[in-house]
Amino acid sequence: MIALALATSLLWGLADFGGGLLARRIPALTVVVVSQVLAAAVLGVVVLATGAWEEAGGRLWFAVAAGLMGPVALLFFYRALAMGPMGVVSPLVGTAVAVPVGVALAMGERPGAMQYAGILVALAGVLLAGGPQVRGAPVQRRTLAYSLGAAFGFGAVLALIAEASTTVTGLFLALFVQRVCNVLAGGVALYAAVRAGSPVLPEGGRGVVSASLPSLAFVGLADVVANGTYALAARIGPVTVAAVLASLYPVVTALAARGVLRERLRAAQAAGAGLAVAGTLLLASG
Repeated sequence: MIALALATSLLWGLADFGGGLLARRIPALTVVVVSQVLAAAVLGVVVLATGAWEEAGGRLWFAVAAGLMGPVALLFFYRALAMGPMGVVSPLVGTAVAVPVGVALAMGERPGAMQYAGILVALAGVLLAGGPQVRGAPVQRRTLAYSLGAAFGFGAVLALIAEASTTVTGLFLALFVQRVCNVLAGGVALYAAVRAGSPVLPEGGRGVVSASLPSLAFVGLADVVANGTYALAARIGPVTVAAVLASLYPVVTALAARGVLRERLRAAQAAGAGLAVAGTLLLASG
């Protein structure tokens, strides 16, 4: 379970980093829709190859709800990143873990004392990993609203997708349904944006989008696989531990920015990475 949850955080961190970079040169809504179309196409092949459609049942409604919620959360997140600063956006979005943890506690799950300590330490690491900005220009209210909206949406997707299937092949189908709903919801939003006169293509036109297809495919597929590994980790349980470990992706995003963009880690980010590791060890030992 621990390995699956950590794989989730790695994939989400890389997907968020890639999506944030793409949203700087391609409209955020276009990034969401194109990446999800590519992911849905791949999942469609997987569903056909494995016969996963035979697992259809009432639990797929959880996947539908997650699919409708996901594009909204992604759009909010990419817009928040585009508006910046990442030092505010990242730790705020990291609070998404509060939703699945709260649901698990409400359902009666009770971690041990060591796990509670690990949860608190890891959450502190998540919040610090984004390098929370405490000085500088005031943050726009829209940035805060987008960040908190993305946090709730991501948390809700975590809680919903964990309930969407009971088998591995059923998970393939649930993820496919989720992506199809992502595409439908994103397509409606994209159409509305076009009607409102908002640009859906970058300044360089379709050529820029075409050249970015490999990166867009990576973002979409990494998000899909991360949803799958999280659902498996949550099934093995406990959900509180899986959700917290999966939420360590801001650490990955910060490290990716350091390695690729040569961004210097702030003291708070370095401390956050250390706390995240310490929390992970506590959760593993509990």
